[in-house]
Amino acid sequence: MRAIHSGIACCAALIAVVVMPVAFGQGSAVEEIAKYRAALQDGNPAELWEARGEDLWKQPRGPKHVSLEKCDLGLGAGVVQGAYAQLPRYFADADRVMDLETRLVWCMVQLQGYTEADAVKDPFGGPNRKSDIEALVAYVTSEARGAKMNVALNHPKEQEAYRLGEKMFYFRGGPHDFACMTCHGDDNKRIRLQDLPNLTKPEGAQLAYTTWPAYRVSQGELRTFQWRLNDCFRQQRFPELVFASDASIALTMFLARNANGAAYNAPAIKR
Repeated sequence: MRAIHSGIACCAALIAVVVMPVAFGQGSAVEEIAKYRAALQDGNPAELWEARGEDLWKQPRGPKHVSLEKCDLGLGAGVVQGAYAQLPRYFADADRVMDLETRLVWCMVQLQGYTEADAVKDPFGGPNRKSDIEALVAYVTSEARGAKMNVALNHPKEQEAYRLGEKMFYFRGGPHDFACMTCHGDDNKRIRLQDLPNLTKPEGAQLAYTTWPAYRVSQGELRTFQWRLNDCFRQQRFPELVFASDASIALTMFLARNANGAAYNAPAIKR
């Protein structure tokens, strides 16, 4: 997936690039990149997004002019601490499995009176605009640092989402016959200097998922997990993964569940 996560969470395959096993000397390159990221983590610019997100969470907004402080992310109205470590999950009030972004959109509609079209119209920021969703995600996820991932499969719809996400992960298609597992199904793969975690193993899924969202140094932006998946689909030349769609939630569910037991540690920093 701040790519899968935060690591990369889905397929970071590039057109016409064949992913090869680790070449001689890769270990040292990966270690140096890890040191570089660790050095940048102090003073991570993601803190600016976190602060803006906290303000947006508490600020009365929308047609109803209310805040999101009564938004239930799964642990009770307004509770943000540790909530992200248990998402995606089934929400009875929406009768749907939701990830964080989807739930935030739902709360913006139900509590603040936005239309769904307005709530989802700008999920990813750019050079000349900042996304409210990305800022809110930064704030909520920052409140889960240190919490153990604990995504449940108790409800039939949670189980269904996990099975669909698993099928999506292994599905091959598109003009280059790629799947998520093409890049993330084996040990010791990389693209250029980017190591690709093996998401079929718990340690790989834990490393990747728990470090998204992340501030992308190369883009000067904070990127969410939904963005990471969307960009993976773009690089595979798949049809666009629609923001907050059931498909995006299912793939997130598969990867998040596989990261269970690891301490969450984001927003992080990526190249």
